[in-house]
Amino acid sequence: MTEAAPSAPIEPGVYEHFKGARYEVLLVARHSETEEEFVVYRQLYGDHSNWVRPAAMFSEHVERDGRIVPRFARIQPAG
Repeated sequence: MTEAAPSAPIEPGVYEHFKGARYEVLLVARHSETEEEFVVYRQLYGDHSNWVRPAAMFSEHVERDGRIVPRFARIQPAG
């Protein structure tokens, strides 16, 4: 994994994970003690469960098949 390149803020909408699954970002929340930002999102398959991931990890780039790609890419705005 590599550090995230400077990017736009994480906004609600549909995102595609680098492995192909789709998720809906609901909001970005802040940890009460550390003020670290976390992304709250819902999988758009299976049981549609909710997940939380540190924003820094959500925004980072990963290596896939020898290429550097975003972990999550926004493909549709909210609404």
